[in-house]
Amino acid sequence: MDRIDLLRIFIRVAESGSFTHAADTLQMPRSTVSTAIQELENRLGTQLLARTTRSVRLTDDGQRFQQTALRLLGDFEEAENQFRLHSSETRGHVRVNLPSRIGRLVVTPALPAFLEQYPGLDIELGMTDRSINLAEDGTDCVLRVGPLQDSSLIGRRLGLLPVFNVASPSYLERFGIPLTPDDLSPHQAILYASPSTGRIEAWEWERDGREESRAVQGRVTVNSAEGLVACCLAGLGLAQLPAYDVLPHLSSGELVDILPQWRAAPLPMTLLFPHRKHLSRRLEVFTEWLTGLLERHCFPHELRDQTKKRGLSF
Repeated sequence: MDRIDLLRIFIRVAESGSFTHAADTLQMPRSTVSTAIQELENRLGTQLLARTTRSVRLTDDGQRFQQTALRLLGDFEEAENQFRLHSSETRGHVRVNLPSRIGRLVVTPALPAFLEQYPGLDIELGMTDRSINLAEDGTDCVLRVGPLQDSSLIGRRLGLLPVFNVASPSYLERFGIPLTPDDLSPHQAILYASPSTGRIEAWEWERDGREESRAVQGRVTVNSAEGLVACCLAGLGLAQLPAYDVLPHLSSGELVDILPQWRAAPLPMTLLFPHRKHLSRRLEVFTEWLTGLLERHCFPHELRDQTKKRGLSF
């Protein structure tokens, strides 16, 4: 087997901690993965992985070699990048994970044009509101909205995403319009339970540069962005939603912007990558395209003007 392929297989097994998981993400038989690791260990004359019936872990030599392998792969892909400058020459498979609403509303409609421009690229698009482990899932990059938890990953900040307080006209006709956070007590909110922790999120806003929050009441609880938007449109309560979710509905009049002076802090949008020195050409062109797409759809000029007045930047 090609030595570069051996390195790629070793890194995937090391990151996922499983021959079976690595084989699934690499789309090859488990026996091929096992044979490749044996061949690499024979070439190096040392054991890289300690196998048990339940797990696979790196040996001390394996930990040292993992860093070398990452560097060698990065250098090789950087060398390839120098000669693959045209879209027709960019080939490979990109596995990306996005929040479900961004994937459905922003990315999927634009994919046909991207695939036409890069006929050699295949995209595996995961869309979920849950956090995923890039290494274990073999994902090339993930888009996350909100504060980051993964200190071991490489992040590329895309911008700050405004959050709106919204309600449907039918809800406001029945219950009135809150003018300050102190008016929230008698109102119903659509409660959002984090899909990762199950914790009900409080209503948040900024006051004099400080972040404040309070618990709100509600009769409906959801654990997805799709559910939150749908319930808000149905008039079931107030909601806090990011710009890409509400702008079309605000324009159509289906939702109303409320408490405009009491918005939550904008959410950072970040692309995360596994710990690698260089991005492959295929991943580089995809992330450049995705960045431009998100800037157009998530950070429109009218919002940039508003947020600049508040001292924010994109």
